[in-house]
Amino acid sequence: MKETINGVPVTEEQIQAWADEAERGYDVERLRRRGRKPMGHGPAKVVPVRLDDVTLAAVDERARRDHVTRSEAIRAAIRAYVA
Repeated sequence: MKETINGVPVTEEQIQAWADEAERGYDVERLRRRGRKPMGHGPAKVVPVRLDDVTLAAVDERARRDHVTRSEAIRAAIRAYVA
């Protein structure tokens, strides 16, 4: 089985490029600025939620229409609910 990242196959050339980059060294300050942007008033927590297929399809369609991720659509819905 070939390894993939987001469905894209990882090639030997890509692995070599990553190794070359690592050997050159990393800018630690630049790496610290990477990652997800903070949301709200502190660190975010993952909260598993079960949705049926119809509800999930509706969330995905709304996210597509609004040009946002599924998570962003769900957060917007929760904020509207608790407002």
